[in-house]
Amino acid sequence: MAETERRAFKHAVYAVRDEAAALDIVQDAMLKLAEKYHDRPPEELPPLFQRILQNTIRDHFRRNKIRSWWTPLMGSLKKQDDEDDYDLLESLEAQQLGQIANIPEKQLDQKQVVAEIERALEKIPARQREAFLLRYWEEMDVAETAAIMGCSQGSVKTHCSRAVHALSIILRSKGVTL
Repeated sequence: MAETERRAFKHAVYAVRDEAAALDIVQDAMLKLAEKYHDRPPEELPPLFQRILQNTIRDHFRRNKIRSWWTPLMGSLKKQDDEDDYDLLESLEAQQLGQIANIPEKQLDQKQVVAEIERALEKIPARQREAFLLRYWEEMDVAETAAIMGCSQGSVKTHCSRAVHALSIILRSKGVTL
């Protein structure tokens, strides 16, 4: 299995261009293989592992895509009494190009908005917060979220809807808008 691990690591590094992430991806894929397919004959394991590895790499990119979408979105929120000539498109473009790392005041603004969101999350009921975080931050689908929360899919949808509504009211009252 050492040769398979080595090839998998090289493949993952090539795909994600980050050794630490590649190690995590390979480890996750191996754990999934061991957990779900431990009873399979050894000759079936290499193709199964390759399929699991590919899916884990796709999951990595999907998670990063969502996180990179949320970061500019959160950063585009602003206090209403801030600058009047604020251009959302310019802000999003700058953040997507990674330029925010070079602008300390923008970093501070973004951290302040994220802190406001975190405080708002603490104010909503626990079940709404749990549903919101699982669905929108952890990118789980409704069925996965329902299984984790031990409730129906309809309840998850209700909790998420109520959480979004409550968060928007709390954030608007603090002057944070899109």
